[in-house]
Amino acid sequence: MDPRFAFLASSLPGDSTNLNEHTPTDDTSLLDAYSTAVTRAVEHVSLSVVKIDVKSSSSRRGGSGSGFVFTPDGLVLTNSHVVRGGSRFELTFNDGQYALATLIGEDADTDTAVLRTDTAVLQPAALGSSRTLRVGQLAIAVGNPFGFQFTVTAGVISALGRSMRSTTGRMMEEVIQTDAALNPGNSGGPLVNSRGEVIGINTATIVSGQGLCFAIGIDTAKFVASQLLQHGRVRRSWIGIAGQNVPLPRRLAYEYQLKEPTGILIVSVQDASPAGRAGLREGDIIISLAEQSVAGIDELHRLLTDERRGVTLPIEILRGVEKFQFSIRPETKPEG
Repeated sequence: MDPRFAFLASSLPGDSTNLNEHTPTDDTSLLDAYSTAVTRAVEHVSLSVVKIDVKSSSSRRGGSGSGFVFTPDGLVLTNSHVVRGGSRFELTFNDGQYALATLIGEDADTDTAVLRTDTAVLQPAALGSSRTLRVGQLAIAVGNPFGFQFTVTAGVISALGRSMRSTTGRMMEEVIQTDAALNPGNSGGPLVNSRGEVIGINTATIVSGQGLCFAIGIDTAKFVASQLLQHGRVRRSWIGIAGQNVPLPRRLAYEYQLKEPTGILIVSVQDASPAGRAGLREGDIIISLAEQSVAGIDELHRLLTDERRGVTLPIEILRGVEKFQFSIRPETKPEG
């Protein structure tokens, strides 16, 4: 046979030497492994997840959401927006057990709340770490959407380090994005990894988008929970102004070699506040705090940490066409 046609003969039907024939890959084992991972993770967390029915003193009707017990003595993590305005909190466990809970504290700035029930839990949820997460890893959401008790959805970590604005207007940092489906009632439930460890608290979805769901990182929740247990609230430093982001005049930005094109216009200064004592006025524009540029309200919030309470810091402002530096001493934000 002409060697030029040898390759054609080798691929004729019925020829056992056909190199183009491939045995289809069997994905059954992979799917079984995925199913097993989800099932085991859900079994680990199932006894700790609760449905939370919230009753208001002003009305018999209330909302509902999800949560999970994270200590043997009955501490429950959930969302602040789930419990807000409630006076009575009723918990229903996956096994049908019923219990009442009291509110320890809530932090609307991170949408986190802690409840306590007198019911001992033999298998509280194990808390993992959100710092070690990787995009693409398995994420499983457990909750009670639309009142359907103990519903499981699975997906992956879609993105890390997202920012979301809370109901108070403060920016929540290090938010986890996942495509594990969330619906009303899932709020406050756990987002867990393949080992059944809680890596986040499910908090929100974007209604107009599909597969855009978000959870508060568990490391943030741990810190907030510790603050709520110690103080009943999260203590942050505060200077006592109301402000809005504004562009800086180009001539002044150039003259003073400012790093950011925007700053914070002070629209009001609270009486007897650190800002008032420092000499700040309405109409001033804050451009830096603690020698760090401040482009807007979110940057100011990031700088006003608990560690800066009682510490004297330099603050720079523009007043008219002049730049001034003052000394300010942030305090604990008053309640209410």
